[in-house]
Amino acid sequence: MTDLSFQLADERAMVQLGECLGLACADGAIVFLHGELGAGKTTLCRGVLRGLGHQGAVKSPTYTLVEPYELAPCCVYHFDLYRLGDAEELEYMGIRDYFEGNNLCLVEWPAKGGAVLPSADLLITINYVNNGRAVDITAKSTVGQAIIHRLQT
Repeated sequence: MTDLSFQLADERAMVQLGECLGLACADGAIVFLHGELGAGKTTLCRGVLRGLGHQGAVKSPTYTLVEPYELAPCCVYHFDLYRLGDAEELEYMGIRDYFEGNNLCLVEWPAKGGAVLPSADLLITINYVNNGRAVDITAKSTVGQAIIHRLQT
């Protein structure tokens, strides 16, 4: 489908990309984030939340699995499935309810969720490149294509 690539020098650039992404996702989306530990997935999520007006701290929901943010344009649910033992655990927490309506769902380590998770609108892959990061964004739906179009303008 549609792809965008960015070469980012530092954390500040990652947050700025996240802010732009947040504005582009204000109508809701399902975003899967891939990358090694420490690659910058949570940093990007912090930028997304700032772009949507969140002023407070953004912590990784590694132990809680999901951190909710009720913001004016949409509800944002930040998932970190790194410590998930079994995808079935997601069913017990009512995972499907989070993905309804115009919510923005940011999912770190989506492979751990298996078939329980719905399909993503955007896939974001973050890789180490020297001291910076390479960020690749791929649209997987018409919603994802619209988001990429907004990011390009």
